[in-house]
Amino acid sequence: MEINDIRRILIIGAGTMGQQIGFTCAMHGYEVVIYDIDETMLNRGLKRIQKLGSQFASSGRITQKDADDIMTRVTLSSNPADAARGVDFVSESVPEDPGLKGRIFAQFDKLCPAHTIFTTNTSTLVPSMFAETTGRPEKFAAFHFHDVRISNVVDIMPHPETSQETVNLIHDFAKNIGQLPIMLHKENSGYVFNSMLSTLFMSALTLASKNVASIEDIDRSWMGVMHTPMGPFGIMDQVGLKTVWTITDYWAKALNDKKGQFNARFVEQYVKKGYLGVKTKQGFYSYPNPAYGQPGFLSNNE
Repeated sequence: MEINDIRRILIIGAGTMGQQIGFTCAMHGYEVVIYDIDETMLNRGLKRIQKLGSQFASSGRITQKDADDIMTRVTLSSNPADAARGVDFVSESVPEDPGLKGRIFAQFDKLCPAHTIFTTNTSTLVPSMFAETTGRPEKFAAFHFHDVRISNVVDIMPHPETSQETVNLIHDFAKNIGQLPIMLHKENSGYVFNSMLSTLFMSALTLASKNVASIEDIDRSWMGVMHTPMGPFGIMDQVGLKTVWTITDYWAKALNDKKGQFNARFVEQYVKKGYLGVKTKQGFYSYPNPAYGQPGFLSNNE
């Protein structure tokens, strides 16, 4: 398959990253179908894609006509057979569970055309964990996006069985949708940026869970020294606390890491209350006006 043969994109998972990846592909002229088993998630996702279009238009990155045209290229489906019909490229964004990802890819392997490229947007897992269950390991790799509103960096991480043709196609596709591809030479949990970010999160959670310092002072320390607009807990609120908890809990159990398990329980208490971060207007901070965004947060006169 050549890069120009890629025309129709299937997004599996209508959550935040599925929405953003689907929007980015549609913005660059591709036909996009977004699949999810939850109709409510699909409808909510469509509204958020429309909002993304409005945000991009208001910032001058695209015109309002472009935003309207994008929506004509996006369709929704809760029927896997319909969603898979005629797709050339798959991007999966479901929860960080290798078993779940493997089952979903095995299902779509039976439904998608033989030439279809499979990619996973996993944040911390490596593709070899579930490559065989995709049914087409040579056509499978990790293709990881960051928040497309502020970054155009993507990570491309093959596993040992990924063909060079597949790697080349994903690389060229990334450039076609305006992304800067970061090529990994070997599998690495967390890719490049997330490897650094997860270490920051772990350190911050350990300090807070051990009551070494408050959440606010931990963020003040980072913000005050690094001159950033938010600290690790503010960033976690942006990522989403359910995602942070899922990843922390998975690796703590997988590695039998007692410190990690303690950190997972610390985040879990927020998740159980429904405090999931910015999207629920409550996480470690309250939104839309979090304390770290207030003028006095770093003032010694507070």
